[in-house]
Amino acid sequence: MPSSQITAQKPSLLLALLLQALWTNLWKYYAYTQFCQPGSAHSIPKPLLQLALDKGYRIAEGNKPPWCSWELPLIYSYIQDVYWNIGFLRYYELKQVPNFLLATPVAILVAWATWTYVTTHPWFCLTLGMRRNKNNETLEKPDPGFLSPQVFVYLVHAVALLLFGCLCMHVQVLTRFLGSSTPIVYWFPAHLLQDQEPLLRSLETVPWKPLAGDSPPGQKVSRNSIMGLLYNWKTCSRVTQCILGYFLTYWLLGLLLHCNFLPWT
Repeated sequence: MPSSQITAQKPSLLLALLLQALWTNLWKYYAYTQFCQPGSAHSIPKPLLQLALDKGYRIAEGNKPPWCSWELPLIYSYIQDVYWNIGFLRYYELKQVPNFLLATPVAILVAWATWTYVTTHPWFCLTLGMRRNKNNETLEKPDPGFLSPQVFVYLVHAVALLLFGCLCMHVQVLTRFLGSSTPIVYWFPAHLLQDQEPLLRSLETVPWKPLAGDSPPGQKVSRNSIMGLLYNWKTCSRVTQCILGYFLTYWLLGLLLHCNFLPWT
């Protein structure tokens, strides 16, 4: 993007950041006034009071919670620490093995993407994108697609999110955490499909216009590349089957389980 366009967008970007920060801190301040300032809490209906007693919840009209006396009294940090048990390596317990298994595929995907990129451009990664190799400071012919130098910053971001999620979060949310925060989990599978699936290599740039005589015998090529792979599932490569199988399975199980309040993330 030209520098002139970036400069023109700075005011709107700054305003968006300020609004986000304002909203984030407003509800924290509201929680502080309700729990930490005497006489400021709203009255709670009796049914909700009874529910709080039954569940052991802390109510605003009770004694001040410990976080009110913190140097930086943030209710969200207290909730994460006390009620959610979020912290460095706190989730590494034997009973959490199923949740780690749930997050394993996306963790492997990001780790695989990182290994592929770093082994392809070792000097570029070692110099944090400053130099392509030891001899040339500029990149005359950049690689296309996922291996492009422009992807490096996204990869670093994805690795940082992966490490933070694995070490400091409830690991079962790793899939939606990465899926909503980094494009690497979509770019790298697409790169693998293009690189290792013969059926896709039989198509031109326009996916609905197959090359004459290049499509393997007995296979149908759909206007949609993904549908074409699904039509020819049995003849697809193992990598293609694993990628499509994972995304379709996660989508289907997530749709059925999460919507029915069953364990899924």
